[in-house]
Amino acid sequence: MHHNVPVTRVVIVGGGPGGYEAALVAAQLGADVTLVSRDGLGGSTVLTDCVPSKTLVAAAEVVSTAGQTARMGLGEAASPAVDLGQVNARIKALAQAQSADIARGLEAAGVAVVVGKAHLTSASELVVERAGESHTLSADAVLIATGARPRISESAKPDGERILTWEQVYDLPELPSRLIVVGSGVTGAEFAGAYRALGSEVVLVSSRDRVLPGEDADAAAVIEEVFERRGITVMPRSRATSAERTADGVVVTLEDGRRVEGSHCLMAIGSVPNTDNLGLAAAGVKTTDAGFIDVDKVSRTSTSGVYAAGDCTGVLMLASVAAMQGRIAMWHALGDSVHALNLHTVSSTVFTDPEIATVGVTQHDVDAGAVDAVVIRLPLATNARAKMQGIDDGFVKVFARTGSHTVLGGVVVAPRASELIFPLTLAVENRLTVDQVASTFTIYPSLTGSIAEAARRLHTSS
Repeated sequence: MHHNVPVTRVVIVGGGPGGYEAALVAAQLGADVTLVSRDGLGGSTVLTDCVPSKTLVAAAEVVSTAGQTARMGLGEAASPAVDLGQVNARIKALAQAQSADIARGLEAAGVAVVVGKAHLTSASELVVERAGESHTLSADAVLIATGARPRISESAKPDGERILTWEQVYDLPELPSRLIVVGSGVTGAEFAGAYRALGSEVVLVSSRDRVLPGEDADAAAVIEEVFERRGITVMPRSRATSAERTADGVVVTLEDGRRVEGSHCLMAIGSVPNTDNLGLAAAGVKTTDAGFIDVDKVSRTSTSGVYAAGDCTGVLMLASVAAMQGRIAMWHALGDSVHALNLHTVSSTVFTDPEIATVGVTQHDVDAGAVDAVVIRLPLATNARAKMQGIDDGFVKVFARTGSHTVLGGVVVAPRASELIFPLTLAVENRLTVDQVASTFTIYPSLTGSIAEAARRLHTSS
């Protein structure tokens, strides 16, 4: 512990991963920590976004797996009856349980949690409003981790019944008969796949040429093919201009005048930061034109003593990055050893079926000549374990530096790719060579065997 050092007062605004992970680090380092949470511990990650959506995906996966019995030689099984009300009740209960676990962890660490809204009056003073009363907190270090919320279009205002944001779908009492998803990014693609598996008809309206425009093009092509095979109607180069309720559903109007009718519409058109009414200007904290807080690699804002983490910074909208930004902020503020945030080693996953997991450099970097790398891509269809599990789609792709053969990145498209990316993330983080990966034991039969096989092929192709 840091003896004979005056106790530092840390105030954290926001109870999501950026805030609560930072609070745990600050408490561990001996600070006096107050966390102000408006919406509940866990933030949108736990309460309205990541945890609920991945729980929905898990339910969809069970239905999909049940549909595989015949090809496994087990005869046709009856398709599970999907009661979306029950599925959603489980999702909400699970989110609340996770939130409660976080609360217990913070309490055990000695963090004071205040439920309310906070705004800065200066770099070292905040006003907290709760239950109609307000009081002032002074701080030696402040962390803003207020997150983001779904972007709302004036011409497609969500009503929580027919026109929905991704935070509102868990109030649906029954499965949409025909769901129109507007937006083909990560959120749109994940929900389109999940609701299709659960039994909804799904139309995916994409303003771009393809689904998942921000992902590896080979990976996106696999998902697009799978979507079409499963009966999702993908409408590329179709920009939605409005969504309106009809007598018994919704109609989405496209820029070219076409009208798409459905029972429900999910708007997945991006996020906006929760940075209004925080008193940022009063504290001299600079934001971008879009309202995101400007931060450096150790989470500092333009104002000394004020840090920011997570979606409100717009760095990378991932819970893992928010948590790392928050921890780095506290290590820096409290004088512990700190490494700058390195976005090159962040792994991320799109929870479609199959999942897409990525780490490190991208195919785009290589194609654009920004990185000098050799690439190998192996389809999973030839992997023995994949055959056993009935996996037809997907691949492993590995990027290695030309010459030194250091692993620079990878893409895995497979069920549970979120688990399979970890060995590649370890390799990227620790600058392992393809030979080091290739000479590490894998299980036979296993999907990880394909990662080692890809590494072996990169050796011979040198």
